[in-house]
Amino acid sequence: MSKLNDLPFANLQFYATAPYPCSYLPGRLARSQVATPSYLIDTTTYGHLVASGFRRSGAFTYRPYCDHCRACTPVRVVVDEFTANRTQRRTLTRNANLTARVMDLKFSHEHYALYRRYQSQRHPGGGMDHDSREQYSHFLLQSNVNTRLVEYREHGHLRMVGIIDELADGLSSVYTFFDPERPRQSLGTYSILWQIAEAQRRRLPYIYLGYWIEESRKMRYKTDFQPIEGLLRGSWQRLAPGG
Repeated sequence: MSKLNDLPFANLQFYATAPYPCSYLPGRLARSQVATPSYLIDTTTYGHLVASGFRRSGAFTYRPYCDHCRACTPVRVVVDEFTANRTQRRTLTRNANLTARVMDLKFSHEHYALYRRYQSQRHPGGGMDHDSREQYSHFLLQSNVNTRLVEYREHGHLRMVGIIDELADGLSSVYTFFDPERPRQSLGTYSILWQIAEAQRRRLPYIYLGYWIEESRKMRYKTDFQPIEGLLRGSWQRLAPGG
């Protein structure tokens, strides 16, 4: 595991943000450690940062850096050993009519309309349900690394959009939004299954899924993708189903 003062991090600077309300654990304060300057974080450097527990939001590369909490655990699926469970196999069958198209990052009014519907119905009052076109583009379409947009359609109808970063050792799932009026399709689960299959096709060993918090019900689904590893005390270790 690379140290932050080792190459390729030697030219980067790291600073801690001021405390802010935690998005996942009510009543707690969070802080982030941010890597700068963003223009020096290319795909190779970002891959090393991801392996060290960082992820990105737009050009903002960060990792949790809380004063009294270590609940956020970076996780990655071990692609070659993954076997879909019964529920995941049903999800694959349920979405057999979906077709995925990998695209370059580009603004689309159709994508933006789906994003607005997703935020307003799935995360009302969350602060992103009124994102402007500029805010949407800054969040999802601004990247200094190898990033692709994956468009999922069913009989021509747009159902889901995913943003993924292409790294040397895997794919990193950045963000996914989907048709909120089709909850029975388990579209979010399907997007991860598609990414696993795509990584297998490319012979990449990992799918990075961001952070997992054992106490957060919203993140419980991540450990359903087995085997999965968590970055614990500086090394990647296997996590049991359900944590």
